[in-house]
Amino acid sequence: MQSPVSLDNAPPLAASLRFFLTAPLFLVLAGLLLLVSGSEIFASRWAPVTLALVHLLTIGFMLQVMIGALIQVLPVIIGVHLRRPLPLARFVHGALNAGALALAAGFLTASSALLRLAAILLALGVGGFLLAAGPAIFAQASTSPTIRGLKLSLPGLAGVAGLGVTLALGLARGWALPYPRLADLHAGWGFAAWAGVLLAAMAYVVVPMFQLTPGYPARLSWWLPPLLLTLVLLWSLGVALDWPLPVRLAQGALAVSGLAFAGLTLRLQSQRRRARVDATSRYWQAGLLAALGALSLFAVATAWPAAAEYPAWTPLFAILLLAGAFIPLIAGMLYKIVPFLTWMHLQQRMQPGLPLPNMNRLLPDQAMQRQMRVYLAALTLLVGAAWWPQWLARPAGIMLAVAGGWLWWNLLGAAWRYRQQATLMAAHKETGATGASGG
Repeated sequence: MQSPVSLDNAPPLAASLRFFLTAPLFLVLAGLLLLVSGSEIFASRWAPVTLALVHLLTIGFMLQVMIGALIQVLPVIIGVHLRRPLPLARFVHGALNAGALALAAGFLTASSALLRLAAILLALGVGGFLLAAGPAIFAQASTSPTIRGLKLSLPGLAGVAGLGVTLALGLARGWALPYPRLADLHAGWGFAAWAGVLLAAMAYVVVPMFQLTPGYPARLSWWLPPLLLTLVLLWSLGVALDWPLPVRLAQGALAVSGLAFAGLTLRLQSQRRRARVDATSRYWQAGLLAALGALSLFAVATAWPAAAEYPAWTPLFAILLLAGAFIPLIAGMLYKIVPFLTWMHLQQRMQPGLPLPNMNRLLPDQAMQRQMRVYLAALTLLVGAAWWPQWLARPAGIMLAVAGGWLWWNLLGAAWRYRQQATLMAAHKETGATGASGG
C-alpha cells in the first residue's frame, strides 16, 4: 500500500536541496577527524573524539538528510502544506549545521559554553521543524502506512532531540545524571523511534517506486512503526523505573523487528522487475546486510550481556549500524531523491519543442557506482579497524573523507545540470514569447 505522489504541492527545490548538499560535507569532516585521531576513536565509546565523530555522522549527515527529505516529502506524498517552506528550511538548516559543529567542537575541547550553545541551536532547529510540520501532518488522516509512519516518526524525533539536549546541558552544567543508561536510551530513540520509523515509512514508497519491487505486505507496513515506537517507550519506562527486564525485552524485540524488516526488504529486492542493478539498489543491499549483522550482534548481547564486553563488540556494532546500515541506506535514497526532484521541477517548466532530460542524465549511474565503491571500501576498512585500529583507522578516515567528498560532488553535479537545463528552458520560453510578439 503506497501513498500517491502529487507534484502540485512541491516546495521550492532549494528548500530540501540545501540539506542534501551540505550533509556529505559532514562525512568529509568525520573522515578527517578519524584521520587525525587514528586509533584513539576506537579506545572508548565515551572518548570526546568518539562522541564528536558519532554526532558529525548522526546530526550532520543523517538528521540533515532526513529533515530535508521530510520538507519535500510531506507536501508531495501526503499533501501536507508547510507554510513558507523556504524560510523554514533556511532556519532549520542553519541551526542544525551550526549546532552539529558546536556540539562536535564542544566534545573535542570540553567546552561547556559550546555544549550549551549546541543544545540551544539544535533545540531551536528541531523544535522549529516540529512546530511547523507537526500540526499539519497530524491533521491528516492516516489513510496509508506511509502517512502513519511519518506521523509516528515525529515523536521519535522529539524524543531523541529532548534526550540529546538534556545530556548536552547535563555535561555542560555538571548535572548528576545516569549518563550511560540515558545515552543508550538516546541512541534507541534515535535509531529506532526516529530513523527506523522514518526509514520504514519512506521505504514503503521509495523501494517499490524506484527499485521496481513488489509492495510491502500491508499488515507489516501498518504495524511496524507503532511497534517500534511502543518498544522504545517500554525501554524508556524501564530506565525511568530502574527496572532492567523491560529494557532487555524492548531491546530484544527491537532487534527482532529490525531483522525482520531488513530480511523482508532484501527479499523484495530479489523480486524486482528490473534486471540491471543500479547504485541505489547496491547501496540498499549493502546497508541491509550490515543491518542484519548489527542487529544480530544486538540480539546476542541482549540475550547474553557478557558478549558486549568483548573489546571489538562496541566499535563493530556501532560501525555496522551507523556507517554500515543507516548511512548507505540514506545515501542510496539521496541518489534517487535528488535526480527525481530535479527532474520533477524541470517537468513543471517543460516547454513545447524542448525535450526533458531523463533522470540518468541528471545524475549518471556510473558516477554513483564509482562513489559507492569508495564508500564500501571505507566501510570495509572501518570494520577491520574494530580489530586493528592502529593499522586501519587512518586509512579508513581517508577513504571516508574521499567518499563523502565524492557524494557531495555527484549531488552538486545534479544540481548544476538542473540549473543549466532550467536556464535553457527559461531562454527558450523568452525566445518563444519574443517570436510570438514579433509575429
